[in-house]
Amino acid sequence: MARIEFGHTSWGRRRLRTPAHIDSENRLPRGKRYAHNGSSVSITTDEHNVSAKVQHTSGHVLMGDQDRKISLLRRLLQHAEAAARYNGYSGQGRDRYDVRGWVAHESIFNTHNEVYRRPSTQQRYAPFSTWTRGLARVLNGFVETARVTADFFIENTPTDGVPYWDTGAPGLTKMHSHFDRPADPFNEYEPVDTSTAAICAQGCLRLGRYPADNGELDAGARYTQTGLTVAHTLLDEPYLSTDAEHEGLLLHSTYHQPNGWDSVPSGRLIACGESCMWGDYHLMELPAYLQRLASEGPYLTFFFVGY
Repeated sequence: MARIEFGHTSWGRRRLRTPAHIDSENRLPRGKRYAHNGSSVSITTDEHNVSAKVQHTSGHVLMGDQDRKISLLRRLLQHAEAAARYNGYSGQGRDRYDVRGWVAHESIFNTHNEVYRRPSTQQRYAPFSTWTRGLARVLNGFVETARVTADFFIENTPTDGVPYWDTGAPGLTKMHSHFDRPADPFNEYEPVDTSTAAICAQGCLRLGRYPADNGELDAGARYTQTGLTVAHTLLDEPYLSTDAEHEGLLLHSTYHQPNGWDSVPSGRLIACGESCMWGDYHLMELPAYLQRLASEGPYLTFFFVGY
């Protein structure tokens, strides 16, 4: 879609910049975004106001079979509830595989009566191992489940905070005491996944606020220090790319180990040395968040009160 240009004269451009100085609710950036991406259905003006009707406020809904309306909000809540209930394990004896902090990649249900059947996977080593990037996503998503997954991450990750791609990967049995020393991205058995580390660093830093704000200072400090340790590791070699010719930022990330989609350099036995877009994205977010903490800036969320 072609970008719509506004303010074709110097006076018009100055007039458009003026409201930015009085926009205390951050509404102008949203209005510009709606105008540019075609979300504004109609625009009306009067002496003091400009009002726009936006598509998502017009009653547009997702339609299923036989024109059945599907609420995306309800679908989101259902997905979140199912993920929290079935994909995160809390060690309360749900079944014999209920290891505290363990995370399932997928869950299988009976399609006739919706009864839960078993965990499954596409990207981890086995249905009953923990794919560490899946764990990282849970750590960033649900407060109570995040605490048990954060504990699992701390207990099952090398001392520098960079995990191997799956805690049940078979090659780890050949790397004795691999949790008791820094990770080795150039080992001969299993790849590390720095994208997981970057996601977990953010999750632990944000999680550290919750117990601290509720009087659990030691727990808050533990998660915060974990995030800082991981950040310290990732923002230096051999994980931070210093090669001007390399297109990525964060080296030694893993995409799909079971399918063999990761690059294995010549002369090596396992994948290493490459970047992925989600790893780079979270590495960019991580120092930005740390800078905000250091400057005691406001804590940012995904919403603003009053929207």
